[in-house]
Amino acid sequence: MQKFIAGREIDAGPRVLLAAHPTWGVDIGAALAIRQDLMDLAAAGAGVLVVSEDLDELLEIADRIAVLSGGRLFPPMPVAEATIERIGLLMGGAERGPCACGLRARPEPSRAMLWLSPVLAALLAALGGGLVFALLGYDPLVALATLFLAPLSTLDGLTELGLKATPLLLCAIGIAVGVRANVWNIGAEGQLTMGAIAGGGVALAFGGEGHWWVLPLMLLAGAAGGAAWAAIPALLKTRFNAHEILTTLMLSYVAVQFLGWLVHGPWIDPEGFNFPQTRMFDDDALLPVLVEGSRLNAGFLLALLAVPLAWLLLRRTVTGFRLRTVGQAPEAARYAGFSATGAVWFSLVLSGALAGLAGVLEAAGPVGQLQPVMSPGYGFAAIIVAFMGRLHPFGILGASLLMALLYLGGEQLQVSMQLPIAATGTIQGMLLFFLLGTDVFIDQRLVVVRDARHA
Repeated sequence: MQKFIAGREIDAGPRVLLAAHPTWGVDIGAALAIRQDLMDLAAAGAGVLVVSEDLDELLEIADRIAVLSGGRLFPPMPVAEATIERIGLLMGGAERGPCACGLRARPEPSRAMLWLSPVLAALLAALGGGLVFALLGYDPLVALATLFLAPLSTLDGLTELGLKATPLLLCAIGIAVGVRANVWNIGAEGQLTMGAIAGGGVALAFGGEGHWWVLPLMLLAGAAGGAAWAAIPALLKTRFNAHEILTTLMLSYVAVQFLGWLVHGPWIDPEGFNFPQTRMFDDDALLPVLVEGSRLNAGFLLALLAVPLAWLLLRRTVTGFRLRTVGQAPEAARYAGFSATGAVWFSLVLSGALAGLAGVLEAAGPVGQLQPVMSPGYGFAAIIVAFMGRLHPFGILGASLLMALLYLGGEQLQVSMQLPIAATGTIQGMLLFFLLGTDVFIDQRLVVVRDARHA
């Protein structure tokens, strides 16, 4: 049958012929005849493209050879320059020339690159930011010093660093727990907002009477508000298979609009000259300050406490093992009787509770009231923080401090150099971009292969 098909197509005298493995499964005589017919067809002016893994066959009948390897097509070379060794190098990923660079899969993921990747990403983001500043007409060294060093030069700057790291740390830990279970909570911003609303509602209802339980009740209400908001996508995911990325993200905008309605309407401060905000919280509804004269409050200690607790949950409990198994090996988890539905509910509700806690800490801390916007984007920036920290609670602690530094440095750039706040967002975007790029080298390695002609 193979001989018949090959002969029929060649005898038709096509102007272009694509022959894939034309001599497979035929005897030696037929193979020689097919090869000769292909060469005669090419000599008559037809375009003949032969796809084959038989190098001897290709070297015999072709005038040019191109290698396709790993989805990559290398430039064709004259058959006079083609050797078995050179073709083998190209099949292994080398390019033409005295030497070539390429990526090859590692036998196993590199633990060194797993932690080196965020460092490289941060350095590249800093270099990219310096280039942007230079293009805008600013001294890049002065701008980078203002961004990264100026906030660390004073006690006030250090306390502000801890203050801004608090919501980032809590939201990022919650996101990381979810990702470990392959549950992607992109809506921490909305859950933070709902936590601020719930905790703020308690402050407005019971604050001012000196009760010791007002602040603890606010914290519980904030966590419950965020958890309840995250329970909506958990229900949609487990009942209707709606993807949590979309539902959590969309609900963030709903939460912000709900907060806007409250501070423009029923909760507006009657003595606030019609500004969209609630009245200031009373002293019994505010977090105690840790450093006199600063805004750093006890919420920072709660965020720090969440780090070892999250590590213990993920690494030293059966629940953490189940979450990681469901995320990494769902078939094995199903065989072991681990509930994927339970993992979705647990990770989303916990993530929402931590984000809600971050929201009430903002309301009862530096803000001291409810405003139309309670966060400059902490919930979204926490996604970058979670992956910068390698989804590890202690790594997330360092990444949250770095991201907080970017927020502080961005404010410094606005004041001292009149740069727009978008500069901070640009560097955050670069950070994520370079992180994704350097993460390639966790599973791949860069190799330099010399061409056979120069080996």
